[in-house]
Amino acid sequence: MQLDPFMASLDLKYPIFQGGMAWVADGRLAAAVSNAGGLGIIGAGHASGEIVQSEIETAKSLTDRPFGVNVMLLSPHVQDVVDVILSEKDSITVVTTGAGDPSRYLEDFKAADIKVVPVVGSVALAKRMQRVGADAVVAEGMESGGHIGKLTTMALAPQVVDAIDIPVIAAGGIADGRGMAAAFMLGAVGVQMGTRFLVAAESKVHPDYKKAVLKAKDIDTVVTGEFAGHPARVLKNKMAKRFMKIEKAEAAEPEPDFTDVEQLGNGSLRTAVLTGDAENGAFMAGQVAGLVKEAEPAADILADVYQQAISLMDGEKIK
Repeated sequence: MQLDPFMASLDLKYPIFQGGMAWVADGRLAAAVSNAGGLGIIGAGHASGEIVQSEIETAKSLTDRPFGVNVMLLSPHVQDVVDVILSEKDSITVVTTGAGDPSRYLEDFKAADIKVVPVVGSVALAKRMQRVGADAVVAEGMESGGHIGKLTTMALAPQVVDAIDIPVIAAGGIADGRGMAAAFMLGAVGVQMGTRFLVAAESKVHPDYKKAVLKAKDIDTVVTGEFAGHPARVLKNKMAKRFMKIEKAEAAEPEPDFTDVEQLGNGSLRTAVLTGDAENGAFMAGQVAGLVKEAEPAADILADVYQQAISLMDGEKIK
């Protein structure tokens, strides 16, 4: 199968982006994905510019292939992170963005010949990103892990494809070749996956966190933060149950104040990634966690997903 021109311009073997998961997607994981022919992405999250610089250096030491950085636009360190990326313009191929509007940084990124691919959860935002000059968008459905929107991938992706002229990458609920083939049928030029790479052999995620993903069933994720206005999909655990109980109680107050749950959530993802603590850690994962049954090297994940998708599109039956 011939790659879409946008994906081909990134010098990829597979039209697969690895999600820029905060605290998970470090330089080592990004390099492993890029070395295997996908686009590895370092997740900046709320990390400082200094930390992001270190992860970029790690990736550069492990690969000579293209890789990217995901910029969390609500981070207090966003300007420092942008400055670091611009200083590394000879190494960074793509910037994906989340949690905001990247318009103010687009001119600088484009001047540095860095492609900008915002993550969008609605047609309106996708249209705006095209108007301001984005090179492509990631249409991410609410099936995904972490912070989510309101539309499913099946509903969102084709509407975004119909609404804009720039390439669309589908994300949310994709963990195997069946999901990738479906994304192509919806008009996407590629996919972005997070949950399956979360348990990759090269992922630094704590073994207990990985084990929870590998054991998960189809109904084992919940959405926290809905009342507080910051919905995030996580695996059910003691932390998630406590969070939802406190959030529900606060939402019932005449004048809700979600300070307590916000404090409870602060740093919970990092705690999960580094310590695997189910009491205090938010185990972010998508609804497809139930499909993820093995912790494999990134190279095997990429090859497996792509070959299964091609086989399906060639009319072969997959058991």
